[in-house]
Amino acid sequence: NVFGFKALRALRLEDLRIPPAYSKTFIGPPHGIQVERDKLNKYGRPLLGCTIKPKLGLSAKNYGRAVYECLRGGLDFTKDDENVNSQPFMRWRDRFLFVAEALFKAQAETGEIKGHYLNATAGTCEEMMKRAVFARELGAPIVMHDYLTGGFTANTSLAYYCRDNGLLLHIHRAMHAVIDRQRNHGMHFRVLAKALRMSGGDHVHAGTVVGKLEGEREVTLGFVDLLRDDYIEKDRARGVYFTQDWVSMPGVIPVASGGIHVWHMPALTEIFGDDAVLQFGGGTLGHPWGNAPGAVANRVALEACVQARNE
Repeated sequence: NVFGFKALRALRLEDLRIPPAYSKTFIGPPHGIQVERDKLNKYGRPLLGCTIKPKLGLSAKNYGRAVYECLRGGLDFTKDDENVNSQPFMRWRDRFLFVAEALFKAQAETGEIKGHYLNATAGTCEEMMKRAVFARELGAPIVMHDYLTGGFTANTSLAYYCRDNGLLLHIHRAMHAVIDRQRNHGMHFRVLAKALRMSGGDHVHAGTVVGKLEGEREVTLGFVDLLRDDYIEKDRARGVYFTQDWVSMPGVIPVASGGIHVWHMPALTEIFGDDAVLQFGGGTLGHPWGNAPGAVANRVALEACVQARNE
C-alpha cells in the first residue's frame, strides 16, 4: 500500500530477507533441479531450449512440425511463446495434440527425453487447471505459466498440481519489466525471483547478460544464485543485500532467453554453468538451412564448449 502514498514521489524495493520460519510454510518449486535432471536423465551440461517462432500465426499442425524439427535436431525443450494461448488460428487443444505427437516422435528417434512448455495460462484458474490436466493426460513432461499475469495464487495452485502429478513447471516472467524496469520506482527482479521460488516453479526466465534484454552481469548472477542455491551470503556488489537461507527448499533453474545465438554459447556456458536452460528462439529457427540444422548447430556448439571446459 505504501507505494501509493502521495507523500512519496517514488519508491523502490531492492531486496528483502525471507526468514526460514516463513519460507518453510511454502512448498517452493514442484520438483527442483536434481529431480528434474533425474526425470530427464541429462547431466553435466546446460539444457537447450527454443521458443517457436513466429510467435503468432502458425496453424497447430505447422507448429507441431517446427517443434519436431527442433527436438529432432538435438534440443531438450521447445516452448510456447507467452503470447501463444488459444487464438482462432490455433486453439490450445489442437496445439497440445500436435505438440504431443511431435514430442513422442522425436523421443523415439533420438532416444532422449524431450519436453515442450505447453502454455497453461488462462483467464480463470479452472481453465488453467483444465489445460494442465490435459497436458498430463497426453504424457507431456512440462507445462508453462505466466506467473505475473496469471497471479501468485494461480501459480501456487498450479505448482501444487504439478508436484502431485509429476509435471515440471516452467515459469515465464511476462510483465516483469512493468514492475522492475524503472530504477527509481517499483521493485527489483530479485524480489520477484524470491517470491517465485516460494510460490513454485522449476524454471524461470532470468535474463541473459549477453542478449537483447537488459541485465548487468554481476547483478544477474546475484539473483541467479538466489534462485539456485540453498544459502547465499550478503554481497552488495552483486545486489544481494541480505544473507538468504532457503533451508531445504529446492532450487529453480534459471532460463537464459532473449536475443542469444550460437556465437554466445562460450559466454553463456561460462556465466551460467551447468544448471541452466539456454533458450534460443531466432538463434535456432533463423538458421539459413532450416530449423533442424539450427538445433544441430546449438547442440554441437554446447557440447564443444562443455568438452573444452572439462578438458
